[in-house]
Amino acid sequence: MTQFPEGFLWGGATAANQFEGGYQEGGRGLANVDVVPHGKDRPSIIAGKKKHLNFDEDHYYPAKEGVDFYHHYKEDIALLAEMGFKTFRLSIAWSRIFPKGDETEPNEEGLAFYEDVFRELHKYDIEPLVTITHFDMPIHLIETYGGWRNRKLLTFYERLVRTLFTRYKDLVKYWITFNEINMIMHAPFMGAGLVFEEGENHRQAQYQAVHHELVASALATKIAHEINPDNQVGCMLAAGLYYPASPDPKDVRQAQIDNQGNYFFVDVQSRGYYPNYALKSLEREGIELPIEEGDLDLLAQNTVDFISFSYYSSRVSAHPDNLDKYDQTAGNIFKSIQNPYLEKSEWGWQIDPLGFRTTMNELYDRYQKPLFVVENGLGAKDEVTDDGKIHDDYRIAYLQAHIEALRDTITEDGVPVIGYTSWGCIDLVSASSGEMAKRYGFVYVDRHNDGTGSFERKKKDSFDWYKQVIASNGEDLSWKSRA
Repeated sequence: MTQFPEGFLWGGATAANQFEGGYQEGGRGLANVDVVPHGKDRPSIIAGKKKHLNFDEDHYYPAKEGVDFYHHYKEDIALLAEMGFKTFRLSIAWSRIFPKGDETEPNEEGLAFYEDVFRELHKYDIEPLVTITHFDMPIHLIETYGGWRNRKLLTFYERLVRTLFTRYKDLVKYWITFNEINMIMHAPFMGAGLVFEEGENHRQAQYQAVHHELVASALATKIAHEINPDNQVGCMLAAGLYYPASPDPKDVRQAQIDNQGNYFFVDVQSRGYYPNYALKSLEREGIELPIEEGDLDLLAQNTVDFISFSYYSSRVSAHPDNLDKYDQTAGNIFKSIQNPYLEKSEWGWQIDPLGFRTTMNELYDRYQKPLFVVENGLGAKDEVTDDGKIHDDYRIAYLQAHIEALRDTITEDGVPVIGYTSWGCIDLVSASSGEMAKRYGFVYVDRHNDGTGSFERKKKDSFDWYKQVIASNGEDLSWKSRA
């Protein structure tokens, strides 16, 4: 069987707001993610429709401690090294570097923390893959400036990226500017720090914020290449192809529209200009982009080096006239029509390894740039047996099928892929629900939905399986159940 390319970057992915903890330590400031609670209020806050920028006694706030990587990073990185990781994706907590976001000088304790993390990774020859902002923004920038709707955030973001690219010039090569930038339209509070005012045009505010983030991404790409020409900068989207629900031309057209909407922002980051379909759509809605002199040149001259993306499931579209014919299901914020040909996870996410391959082919055909799979995985409830073991054959089966599809995409379709980082390689807090029970990792963390637990780390069966996958460079995906 053909192996993956030599030097393929196997690893795992995390995000500071779900993993890091230490929210009041090392000079870190308060961030939007800190004040999003576990429970019934979480969806409305994530959606940006409810103003909730402080803590109250009636809620549990899981991001405050995450799974405490802040104090366990050496132990965690040693576990990653034991699996043979070639890369580890993590994100920067903006408020750890600039606690309020608009300071002129960075917080040295925060810079030193990430430098220690990067040096610890390099000790084991693990390449850091760093997301600059992963649904993370200092609360002060929301309260004082209104989040990314305000162009002043370009100044603060430029200061952040210059600081990062300069300080970590010889420690980090791979960068991602914004996590899942298309999520702004589904989770504006997390994606852009938007809290809508009464009577405000939500769509205008969202697209205004998007334009500022796109300009910021191009600016970051420009600065990264100036500071170190070896830097590789990527965009990132929540991917997953929309299938038409039927051959009805109206459903086919709706799927095309939904796919275009999903690609819109990455089209700009990868091609360097706003696509005509998007401009016409905005024109019909009466939305005006806040384009200033120099913006379009900056976008055109500073496109990204690679396309990174998350993939958990495919989706299904139907024309509004046909929607009542179908049942709906869940999937990474994106709602979808149920696909009768697919199984679903415990959380209703449709499992589609072949859709993974189709999505990658679609992305490469569209952009002709190398791909980087930076999130893929199965959220499931893991049980610890009486002898302390975690038998997660279901996770192995999911990852096995998707890695097979990835292999075929590379070897049979000729799509260039830099690496693969499974999501939540060490258990972390679910972004959508704030749960710990929804686990993704190869390493179990003793932490629970109510905030109890010791933070003890335990290897799951999938730990040894993934170690085997990496050691064989993807050639040996076999597994004999230990349950």
